[in-house]
Amino acid sequence: MEKIAMTLAAKTVQTVPVTMTEDGTIRIANTRVPLESVIHHFNLGATAEQIVHKFPALNLGDVYAVIAYYLANRQSADDYMHQQNAKAEAARTKVENEPDYQSWKADLRERLLAREKETV
Repeated sequence: MEKIAMTLAAKTVQTVPVTMTEDGTIRIANTRVPLESVIHHFNLGATAEQIVHKFPALNLGDVYAVIAYYLANRQSADDYMHQQNAKAEAARTKVENEPDYQSWKADLRERLLAREKETV
């Protein structure tokens, strides 16, 4: 009797509770919590329960679904997060190079130093 090896391939459709904003930011379900915040905490070792505690707008099922999606699609999620970090860095650099920002920052620093001298 000849043995035949069979491989069953089950196709799973996973619905991930995320929405994409007009600027390309992916947020969890109907919240303002960005995907990268959940993934960042997960990568730091936080459990789904701890993430929900940190972001009360999230529900546990959504966090588990996002983590499952991330684990199954790590490369594309990491690519997205690198793009988001690059956009954030570019925005920060643009703001910090604005003359108005520089004068505001200098003024704020002077006020904080003056307040510190008053309390000493």
